[in-house]
Amino acid sequence: MPHPAPRPCADSPRPYGHGGNTPPRRNGGQDSPPGNDDGMIDVVIRTRPQTRKPAMYKVLMLNDDYTPMEFVVHVLERFFQKNREEATDIMLHVHKRGVGVCGVFTYEVAETKVTQVMDLARQNQHPLQCTIEKD
Repeated sequence: MPHPAPRPCADSPRPYGHGGNTPPRRNGGQDSPPGNDDGMIDVVIRTRPQTRKPAMYKVLMLNDDYTPMEFVVHVLERFFQKNREEATDIMLHVHKRGVGVCGVFTYEVAETKVTQVMDLARQNQHPLQCTIEKD
């Protein structure tokens, strides 16, 4: 008795569900257990998860005339894992230009870092401001 002709997958725009015009192997091939040739066609569809890179956000520090420079350096070291030299460079950039980038993170991480910086600044009675901006 002849086997039925292979059919394309219903969910796939491509014939046979795998990008080519070659029909899928039938049961009863070399890899199938003996006696399993029931005339049905096995179709394996491999899908790749479609993950997108998350949007990134810059954490910006704003200059003010009251927060001590040493406190700004401490914040950069503590919350942004900058070494003393990097922290000093960013602090001077903020001091001279009015704003500077502390780091680039996913939204949730950026929000957390801004909250941590602002909380510490308030605890120490400094008006230091941080914000986020889409990268």
